Amino acid sequence: MAATSTNKQPLLVDRVLHYVVNLDTAAVSAIDVAGTNTALLIVDGTTQDGAIIEDIYSIARGTTKSTINLYLSSSSDYLRPNEGVLIGQFDSATTVGSVTSWTTMPKVLAPMPHTGSESQFRALYIPKGKALWAARQSSALATDGPLLGCQGGWY
Repeated sequence: MAATSTNKQPLLVDRVLHYVVNLDTAAVSAIDVAGTNTALLIVDGTTQDGAIIEDIYSIARGTTKSTINLYLSSSSDYLRPNEGVLIGQFDSATTVGSVTSWTTMPKVLAPMPHTGSESQFRALYIPKGKALWAARQSSALATDGPLLGCQGGWY
């Protein structure tokens, strides 16, 4: 494996990951985590190495748009108000079976050929000791909430 002149190794994925959850019961009433919430744990890196997520997507199961909030936290048992930090949000589709993705993921430093208007790759880095949580921004449970999936790998 090649290293740079400062002897740093490139990030290599050991194991791939792909998780999908149903967000029917996952709800948080506002952008900030406050009080009781039912957010779902998506990727638990609290006791494992970190992860890189290359896609976070939703599949609509109904015709009502849901705003999906994504949080990073140091807890893996409950999304606590003093530990959960909003890192992004996106809307689900309003046609059953349609897929939407979180297109505003953070930009990464990996080089890429410049094509079109996008000049950097996007991905979510989950450091060791952190967990990714998700919930619909709502105070009610749903019966046709979207499915949320994420794909990437542990390193």
